[in-house]
Amino acid sequence: MFSPEAARLRVAELRAAIAEHDRRYYQLDRPSISDAEYDELMRELRAIEARFPAVVTADSPTQRVGGAATALFAPVAHAAPMLSLDNAFSREDLIAWAGKLERGAVGAIDYVCELKIDGLAISLVFEHGAFVRGATRGDGRVGEDVTANLATIADIPARLRGPGVPPLLEVRGEVYLPISTFERLNRELAARGGKPLVNPRNAAAGSLRQKDAAVTAGRGLRLWCYGVGAPGEATAGQRATRHSEDLARLRALGLPVNPTIEAAASLAEVVAFVDKWHRQRHQVDYPIDGIVIKVDRYDQRRELGATSRAPRWAIAYKYPPEEKTTRVLRIAVNTGRTGRVTPYVELEPVVVGGVTVSSATLHNESEIRRKDVREDDTVIVRRAGDVIPEVVGPVLEKRPPGSRPWPFPRECPDCRAMLVRKGDEADWRCPNKKDCPAQGARWLFHFGSPDAMDIEHLGEQTITLLMERGWVTDPSDLYRLDEQSLAALPGFGERSARNLLAALAASKDRPLARLLVGLSIHRVGTHVAQLLARRFASIAALAAASLEELETVEGVGPEIAGAVHEWFRASENLELVERLGQAGLRMRDETPATSPSILPLQGRIVVITGTLAGFGRDEAAAAAESAGARVTSSVSKKTSFLVAGAEPGSKLSKAQSLGIEVIDEAEFVHRLRRS
Repeated sequence: MFSPEAARLRVAELRAAIAEHDRRYYQLDRPSISDAEYDELMRELRAIEARFPAVVTADSPTQRVGGAATALFAPVAHAAPMLSLDNAFSREDLIAWAGKLERGAVGAIDYVCELKIDGLAISLVFEHGAFVRGATRGDGRVGEDVTANLATIADIPARLRGPGVPPLLEVRGEVYLPISTFERLNRELAARGGKPLVNPRNAAAGSLRQKDAAVTAGRGLRLWCYGVGAPGEATAGQRATRHSEDLARLRALGLPVNPTIEAAASLAEVVAFVDKWHRQRHQVDYPIDGIVIKVDRYDQRRELGATSRAPRWAIAYKYPPEEKTTRVLRIAVNTGRTGRVTPYVELEPVVVGGVTVSSATLHNESEIRRKDVREDDTVIVRRAGDVIPEVVGPVLEKRPPGSRPWPFPRECPDCRAMLVRKGDEADWRCPNKKDCPAQGARWLFHFGSPDAMDIEHLGEQTITLLMERGWVTDPSDLYRLDEQSLAALPGFGERSARNLLAALAASKDRPLARLLVGLSIHRVGTHVAQLLARRFASIAALAAASLEELETVEGVGPEIAGAVHEWFRASENLELVERLGQAGLRMRDETPATSPSILPLQGRIVVITGTLAGFGRDEAAAAAESAGARVTSSVSKKTSFLVAGAEPGSKLSKAQSLGIEVIDEAEFVHRLRRS
């Protein structure tokens, strides 16, 4: 159990993380965590707010819809809010929701069950039958005007058909990209050497938000309509009393309504529908990640009402992550922007969760050894949500005779420098930061990414051209480029050159935290960069900070503090910062420093072993370090405690033999939050 003050701090941390993930999902269409991981953050936030009602605020993600309209399109105010849905993750959640309905509504409840399409929610407005406006959901109250792009989708009629067309009708639906179309687009991109689309949902969102409607028209988007903006409004001269009646009328007006939608007269029938489509979810050519269950009668909906974020009369049952088996074709490594050398597997392509998976990360050498994944193995592949595929482990009974463990390389695959590994770190790194082409290219691409300096027009192809000519080796060189030289590059011209230079000029005034992210300091991501920027407010103050000062920053543990301190002790890094300052980049924020506080695991030495349900290995380590702990890979007499997940291995027995305290995941989470 933890105190109200600890609850307040954890709630603030969760809200900041969720806001950032909302921005990446809704505005950038580039999520960095899986749906399952996002759902877990929301569940934790709801649980804390339920226990400490005083911390609930109107702007909490639990009280509002997650998205926000971008500046790319004109804003559109929805006539009625487009709310999110609460989620159920188990049969027990579904039963509990139905129990609340029975207590809150008058009379027997009839349900409508619909496939939960994994696409982009939109609103369509028809006036006297003519399609006049279309918008994204945005924040639920204000969306983006994407009328021209929606008009290119063949499923959306320019004019409604049939008798009794209402003078005004708002229709709600989900724009999606068929899985077959998604796979075709990826084959075409691969043939051109392009970067593959991540998943159908992101591809659909990105296609709909194109500035050029002709691009949207070529993507093959589709639509399913699932309701109206003002339930029960008069259509065909009559006023519906049920959701199912409105769906029938939308079909009669020529709008696409999913034929799999079914009525259910009891919770048992709802459960049967959920189970049936769990088995059959890949028999349709569009991505689904669950089932939406709604109360059919509008009078009962009005009785049940809604929160500020979601209706009480509907819920989304989310299916668990899926697993499939396939064969490992090859194991290889690549070198990232910080020099980290990451192993990955090339897989015989397999459809998992509706998407073709052909590769997956193996994280580090220890993970390969722990899972004992080998070339030509048959392995289990999982996709938790729609982001990063994961190799669960090999199917040992299918391992071919004579199989040997895969040897981790000792040289960088790009520059042949000997790899190094510091202390207790799990990762091997290429130390040749200055001359390793892989590090340089990925660093520059990261520097210009939306999370860092957000430099539009600085793509991978442009970076490759600049590096091949020797014009750019680090970020400071970008600000010395000139229009005449850029215009002479293949595929460029005066307009492209001016666009890139304008984007570079705009990036000079990014907040300090963005610059810290762009510098690629080991262990400094978006969240840590914000903590450091708030505390020190300038590059000069951060560079001058002692190790002890860095360790007192709330949320920055010893490992992170050490990495930051070491980075600013290197002369080449200080010279880079100086060059960036001379180029005119913003080096300070007008933000007051925050006072240090003691972290819950300050000074503790922690070892993590086995598989945790709520964390990946790196995530658990980062959480412990953010709470002030030092995470090591081996158990010793100095170890404060061992966190043991499923299948813990030899570390558990060693800890027990040394009398080291062993805790489970629940206690670990409790200690992370404790003040």
